[in-house]
Amino acid sequence: MSLYDIPLRTLSGEPTSLAEYRGRAVLVVNVASKCGLTPQYTGLEKLQQEYGERGLTVLGVPCNQFGGQEPGSAEEIRTFCSTTYGVSFPLLEKTDVNGPGRHPLYTELTRTPDADGGAGDVQWNFEKFLIDARGGVTRFRPRTEPDAPELVRAVEAALPAA
Repeated sequence: MSLYDIPLRTLSGEPTSLAEYRGRAVLVVNVASKCGLTPQYTGLEKLQQEYGERGLTVLGVPCNQFGGQEPGSAEEIRTFCSTTYGVSFPLLEKTDVNGPGRHPLYTELTRTPDADGGAGDVQWNFEKFLIDARGGVTRFRPRTEPDAPELVRAVEAALPAA
């Protein structure tokens, strides 16, 4: 099964998959509304606005596994993201990214090592997995800001050919 075939659910509970984004670059980020890294939503939305028309989709995946920092319901998450950060990118349902209940998407994504060669469990909220237009994956740890030069370069390289 490829990344594109893994069943997903939107924040509103509708079935979806990454197949919807095939041929685009997708930045999958486990997000939380009560985390010290939550201000990264601003940079993620900026990436969506700047690169969306060129083939990038930021995809937020709420997760409550790190310090209980995403306790809200789907509606509370949606409201927080839209009113506090103006988030326009899609959000998936709240998901486990580690442990026995790890979603199959994260089973696949966490096989990818980061720049230092570390693979395995997601370290914290706002870990980023960039899926390029050809399906390759690059991993960035939580403290890598959305506007970090190495992430922006990777996004630009991951976009579909014009």
